[in-house]
Amino acid sequence: MNATLASYRCAKCGSTTCEVVEVSTAGGGIARFFNFQSRRFSAVVCDRCKFTEFYRTRASGLSKVLDFIGSG
Repeated sequence: MNATLASYRCAKCGSTTCEVVEVSTAGGGIARFFNFQSRRFSAVVCDRCKFTEFYRTRASGLSKVLDFIGSG
């Protein structure tokens, strides 16, 4: 899922255009063993210099179940 932010300004180069990308990562322990994507982030990437900021987001219960089923 990609999106853009209307009021974005890059902290590094001052550009006002960016892309927002959803990123999922595995947690530790048993979640990593089963490749269970339990942590979600939104990455805001500057279109000009590619400076990237990560923001942690909450995953819904349904998306966690679908990630678990799809990891097998």
